[in-house]
Formats: sequence, structure tokens, C-alpha cells
Amino acid sequence: MRSVENDSEFKTIAPKILYFGNPVALISSVNEDRTPNLAPISSFWALGWTMTLGLLMDTKTLENLELRRECVVNIPSPDMWPQVEALASLTGQNPVPEDKRNKFRFEKDKFGAGSFAPLPSEVVSAPRVRECPVHLEAIVRSLHELQGDPRLHKLGGAASVEVEILRVHVRADFVVEDHYVDPAKWQPLIYNFRHYFGLGQELGKTFRAEV
Repeated sequence: MRSVENDSEFKTIAPKILYFGNPVALISSVNEDRTPNLAPISSFWALGWTMTLGLLMDTKTLENLELRRECVVNIPSPDMWPQVEALASLTGQNPVPEDKRNKFRFEKDKFGAGSFAPLPSEVVSAPRVRECPVHLEAIVRSLHELQGDPRLHKLGGAASVEVEILRVHVRADFVVEDHYVDPAKWQPLIYNFRHYFGLGQELGKTFRAEV
């Protein structure tokens, strides 16, 4: 291994976001009038069947999850990025919060705006997104306001939302041996420093891979 005597080959920076290739999800939730809301996020991770969603405080999605503690985490494929981007500048909040008015506009029908079709869920009231290859029905277990980051405070604050996944629906042609997803066929949409990507070619597999 080559030794590094100094750090001149590195540059200290302060990027606006730390998205080193995050998967994208569409979160469907239910408004107070029982109509559906749909919003893209790019901050979430899973361990077992527990998933943590990162949401800004000033969003309709978080408002809905506080009132009705259930949702569907829909995972789009790379080819769906134009539909995802069609929702990026829309908000379900009416009136639009003052700090969002220069970039966002209100849209009641998010499914229509993104050319998505709702699909009934099995155990939650929020609909699934038919076009997404993966749907994760979930209930909210806890909400926690994030502290200490002045960048988040400037955006109105943020919260981590812990959800428990109750049902996993995967497009049939991506499933092998009943309960395994074929990684050669399935790819998530990746958000990499505000640009959309797919995964690309397989490089290898971990020793724990079963398929």
C-alpha cells in the first residue's frame, strides 16, 4: 500500500448535501381528507424489517405520518427518474410555506402529476404506486426530531421516522426461489449529489449472498 506523507491530494470542502449515492423512494401517505399524497425522498436506510426515513419537518408527508401513522415506501427503478423528478418541485401543503414559495407549488393530485397509478395496499390505508417494482407497506413506530445541525435548522428542521415494514411486494419477474430478489434484474434509482443514476454492472458479491 502506498504511504501518504501529507494530505495534499485531498481537499476539505463543505458540500450542501452528503448524498454519496442514496436510493430514491416515493412515500405514499394519506391526507386528512383521506386522499393520497406522494413525495420523493432520498434519505432512508433499513436494518432487518425496520426502516428509518429522513424527512424535513415542513412537509406534508411528515404531517400525514404524525396524524395517520402508516405509509408505503415505493422503490422506483432507474428508468422512472423523469416521473420522480416531476414530483420534486411539488408540495401537498396548501398554502405553500413561505420559505418554499420560490421553488415549490401546491399540487393536490401527486399521483396524476407524476403519471402514477394507485394500487390498494393489503394492511395499510396508503396506496402503493403500481409503476414501482417494489412496495413496502409500513407503520410508524417512532418520530424523532434531529438536533444540532444548523443546515437543517435553516430548512425548518428535520426528523427521522422509524417505520416497521409489514408487507413486501416485489414485481414477480424480479423474484427467484420464492423470497429472494434477483440482483441481476433489480436496480434501484440512485440519487448521487442531486443527479440520478442506476447501479451499473455487478462488481461482485458478499460471502453472505444466498442467490
